[in-house]
Amino acid sequence: MRVVVLEHGTRRRRERRRRAWWTGGELLVTVGIVLLLLVVHQLWWTNREAKEGAQRKVEALEREWGRGGGADSGTAASSEPGSPSSSPAAGEASVRVTIPDGTVANPAGSQSYAVLTIPRLHLRVPVAEGVGKQSVLNKGYVGHYRNTQQPGQAGNFALAGHRNTHGEPFRYINRLAPKDTIQVETEAAVYTYVVDRTLRQTSARDSGVIRRTPRSTVHPAYGYTSPGYYITLTTCTPEYTSRYRLVVWGRLSSMRPR
Repeated sequence: MRVVVLEHGTRRRRERRRRAWWTGGELLVTVGIVLLLLVVHQLWWTNREAKEGAQRKVEALEREWGRGGGADSGTAASSEPGSPSSSPAAGEASVRVTIPDGTVANPAGSQSYAVLTIPRLHLRVPVAEGVGKQSVLNKGYVGHYRNTQQPGQAGNFALAGHRNTHGEPFRYINRLAPKDTIQVETEAAVYTYVVDRTLRQTSARDSGVIRRTPRSTVHPAYGYTSPGYYITLTTCTPEYTSRYRLVVWGRLSSMRPR
């Protein structure tokens, strides 16, 4: 009969291996829990916090402007003398519009000064100057690209917003279709734009889409060739990435002074 003798050194090595496996398993579980918490924070908490903050800012702007209601939902604002008709101009002819006194021409950096309403998406969010992440976009606001025009002005009123997390105001702008309305309220007036066309994907460096006469430098078939009164909405695409940009364009249809 053969007797197997286990040396103390062998037992110690086995014990160390068991401890290493146990420690590794605990670390993996801990890392998994931390990652899960980060995902919950990004996908749920930041959205909730930003949406609530954006709603409070909209209400604050309405109080500041001395009114409690929002823009007309789902209908274009009526035309006024000096403003364009309620229908978009034919072809690419520019539209003439009178900008009422009091329109904010040069808001301070990160200042919220307008409210964007998209009835089809049940969206109503503040517009702030600049597109900084911490100062504007991560608050759930929509940001106005500096050096582009203001609402109602000739040229291109260009905006950016998150598609995912931090309120994700532009999550579903890919659902916008021609003739959908976009309203921009300021202290001076309500401007109604009508969605005209969409560029589903372009480079993040395609600066042509926010020029005064917007036209993609990557996909030249998309955009405009004549001056006009435009609005541009930009966001990241595909979802949960920032590799490309999704662009929606519209034309000014009407203006209603407050």
